[in-house]
Amino acid sequence: MLFSNPKIAVIGLGYVGLPLSVALAQHFTVVGFDINTIRIEELQKGLDRTGEIESSALSTTTLQLTDNPADLHDIDIFIVTVPTPVHVTTNLPDLEPLQKASLLIGTHLKKGAIVVYESTVYPGVTEDFCGPLLEKASGLQSGVDFYLGYSPERINPGDKEHTVHTITKVVSGQNEIVAAQLAALYGMLNQNNIYIARNIKTAEAAKVIENAQRDINIAFVNEVAIIMQKMHLCMHDVLAAATTKWNFLPFKPGLVGGHCIGVDPYYLAHAAQITGYEPHIILSGRRINESMGEFIASIIYQKLQEIFFPSNTVSPIRLRLLILGLTFKENIPDLRNTKVIDLINALKKYNIDIAVHDALADVTEAKQFYNIDLLPQLQSQEPYHAIVGAVAHKDYCEFTNQHFNKLLQAKGLVADIQGMWHHLNNSSTFHYWTL
Repeated sequence: MLFSNPKIAVIGLGYVGLPLSVALAQHFTVVGFDINTIRIEELQKGLDRTGEIESSALSTTTLQLTDNPADLHDIDIFIVTVPTPVHVTTNLPDLEPLQKASLLIGTHLKKGAIVVYESTVYPGVTEDFCGPLLEKASGLQSGVDFYLGYSPERINPGDKEHTVHTITKVVSGQNEIVAAQLAALYGMLNQNNIYIARNIKTAEAAKVIENAQRDINIAFVNEVAIIMQKMHLCMHDVLAAATTKWNFLPFKPGLVGGHCIGVDPYYLAHAAQITGYEPHIILSGRRINESMGEFIASIIYQKLQEIFFPSNTVSPIRLRLLILGLTFKENIPDLRNTKVIDLINALKKYNIDIAVHDALADVTEAKQFYNIDLLPQLQSQEPYHAIVGAVAHKDYCEFTNQHFNKLLQAKGLVADIQGMWHHLNNSSTFHYWTL
């Protein structure tokens, strides 16, 4: 069953699927499929709005970009890289993208083909959820007529060091032959830096705990930051001292969003609850991280009251505040599951006028997803009472006192969530606060 020169289709061309497709196309015949027609048209013109692939690479790739399901015929290996979000109200896993992708693939599945899932899931989803969907749509039998594999994605958006060419790739298959096929396939990309997991469920579990672990570590630092605030200590100063110990883990406090760390722990928690176990630490970490927007907003409002209205319990004028950054992390345009919106909504409860600027985010997406009109440029006819550094984009990290003096009222507040302006905190022209 081993394919010497397989024809591959990658389903989903986002932050994970596109770099993988372009890399695979250097060695194989690859079809890159996405249901988003606009996305396909942009990629065909050489524009990747995620910033992961340069225009020059798109213009020279042999990758076939398509939104036409008919182009998925005669595929040997399907690789699924669709999102796995959670439901907004319940935080339960939303497997609809996987369901749709599986049913689509099933209608084009041929005997002997392999279907590999890279999307983050909890143990059992590939074989117990996706497999039956493929069988239903194809009329074929899993493990007999076609085969399943799982190879967890490890792409870190915006990270130019840990790419598909450098990371260790975990692979797993329904049998040893499938695992060997996937090891050979992915090994072409990273000089055979491959780890073959014992089975599919093991690989699924390994992936889901990777981001859950990070979430818990950040939650610990966030909780300590809350404690340090009550003790009038700067968490960044505390961390600078603590990280001099060789085995201290250098996590930083802040807003924890995105489509991985802010989501995957709920998949692990759901898997635990299916077994009848209530996951205390995992969900506790999520609660802490989910609460940071409200906590930071309360501190910022308290600082503004102390600066501008020390003798009043209610502000006699409406405060104006500028937030820098809306994306879920620095130096990428991705707005999915950003927790900056939690901060914005919490600040609005204090009757504050809020303007938002982001050096990288798409204006249309900001309006569509969050009903936010991003400022086209950083200037104001009237100075702001406060500037909040929410996302450490490179452009913002390079701010000097002169930038703040142009945008900020005299003795206004610079609230630096990320600690990117910590070196400027001795300014006499503005008040400075950070976690």
